[in-house]
Amino acid sequence: MVRFTTKRIDSLTLGERMQKIRNERRLSLADVSRSTKIQIKYLEYLENGNYQKLPADVYVRGFLRSYAAFMGMNEKKLIKQYEREKGIEKNIKKESYEEKTAEPVKFSSIVITPKMAVIMLVILMAFASFWYLYREVDSFISTPRLVVLKPSDGAAIEGNSVHVNGVAEKDALVFINDQRVMVSENGEFGEDVGLKPGLNTITVKARNKFDKEAAQSVTVNANFQQAEQNVENIPDSSNPVVAESDSISAEIYVAPSPTWLSIEADGNLVYSGVLLPESVQKIEAKEFISVTTGKGNQTYAKINGKDLGTLSDDSGVVRDVKFNKSGKITNDQQPADDR
Repeated sequence: MVRFTTKRIDSLTLGERMQKIRNERRLSLADVSRSTKIQIKYLEYLENGNYQKLPADVYVRGFLRSYAAFMGMNEKKLIKQYEREKGIEKNIKKESYEEKTAEPVKFSSIVITPKMAVIMLVILMAFASFWYLYREVDSFISTPRLVVLKPSDGAAIEGNSVHVNGVAEKDALVFINDQRVMVSENGEFGEDVGLKPGLNTITVKARNKFDKEAAQSVTVNANFQQAEQNVENIPDSSNPVVAESDSISAEIYVAPSPTWLSIEADGNLVYSGVLLPESVQKIEAKEFISVTTGKGNQTYAKINGKDLGTLSDDSGVVRDVKFNKSGKITNDQQPADDR
């Protein structure tokens, strides 16, 4: 008698996988869009499998990389699954098209002679060459377009963060306080920036493919109270004073340069943006706090008054570092279903 072994096959499509993990983390499309800077309509197209409505593949791959970084998923697997499913969809449409009966070709009564065709082709090529040369020269000699829409220069902000958005030249690289941010296909960008009490300077730069750069700085005045925090002189953690508490009170700060952060409290996103040096994000939670940072060795955590130092010795991206009221949660303390 022949025996067969069964093997479990993951039958979820890319859209079903994205929707499943988003629901597990109790995030709305608006939450994901705000943190990844991917427009909601593109997230809906991905989750619904409407690949024909998405922009060029180079943008979609960028969306998936940003989505994977935010969700802590494997970006290569997401991109590979997208390319596989889109290829299948393309082949199905091609076969369907070939099965259709070709319509009879209707010819115009206008007779185009070979001489006329050559003249038209030469004119078209000359016009295209002139237009391309004009665009390249204009891009080379001029700085890229950059407009910061919000906040306005000299604005007063009530709180410890502000949303910076604007429009830059298409295909330009955009940096806010030297941290690169996502730019849409229309050149729109936006990012939350952490503030310190008092006067803050926010510098936005746009750089085109010829390394021509445009910069614009705005100053804002942040009105909020903050506990004394000297980032350059980190408190001695050898003899900390820890207050007994059933909740978790965290202070997250960076030094010496601005750093992108994403912070969750009990699974809910509470902050995502670029944090300035000497700025502090204070978070309260009941069970745990999770931090993802662009620079692990420049991001510091203080839990219930106890200074735990940097999140990591790694100078690059560090994801999902978790803390409870006792301190950092090690890998063997992570729940079995954590990703």
